[in-house]
Amino acid sequence: MTEKTLFLAWQDKRPVGKWFPIGRLDVQAGRPAYRFRYTKGAERARASVGFHALLDFPKLHRTYESSELFPLFGNRVMSPRRPDYPAHMNMLGLPDTAEPIEALYTSGGYRVTDNYQVFPRIVRGPGGFFRCRFFLDPVPFAESFETRWIDSLNEGDDLLVDVNPATSVVHIKTEYGKVIGSPPRYLVEDLIRATEACPGEYNAKVVKFNLPPAPSRRQILMELAGHWPDYEPMSDTDYQPLVH
Repeated sequence: MTEKTLFLAWQDKRPVGKWFPIGRLDVQAGRPAYRFRYTKGAERARASVGFHALLDFPKLHRTYESSELFPLFGNRVMSPRRPDYPAHMNMLGLPDTAEPIEALYTSGGYRVTDNYQVFPRIVRGPGGFFRCRFFLDPVPFAESFETRWIDSLNEGDDLLVDVNPATSVVHIKTEYGKVIGSPPRYLVEDLIRATEACPGEYNAKVVKFNLPPAPSRRQILMELAGHWPDYEPMSDTDYQPLVH
């Protein structure tokens, strides 16, 4: 596996706090090697809402390197020694033999108890092709009839991506037009900007459907693929590292 990149987002704790991409974790497999750097989003968060450097990474303008996954990220990966590890990996649509970082790529390291989120960098391939997987955020206003639509989903079902630039909202719908969720917040801005800059075709489908007792944020794993020939995702200033 070549180098992969994860971003770390932080949310201001005030009600309806804003999210900022504040850090970047580059992973080089084979050695392994991990490198963490703050991004310019951390400086913007500090200037606008008083963000402070993390305890694990106390200096903004420094490169942190390790041969082991940093605890801030490692604590968001389930231990393979746990008896429910196979079930957890199955929920993520991954084999038991997948590397921990792969689980973090898919799960996002979400925790109810804190204000961080981890998400993978989207990389455009030849011709602008991209592919990404993520769990849908549930729709809080879903009515009972929409819930039944969700319950009727099957792996492999096609989905629709409904982008509304006017309201900065992106919804994921069944092929019959029923709203079943939204993409993670880190994708919304890029999807809106990409559709404005280079409208194209998107293919979306259900990869894994986990029935309860799986939590609502881990029920629908979907894959989105398409072409962004003239648009580079996650290239804004906030995503640029503070040190090189």
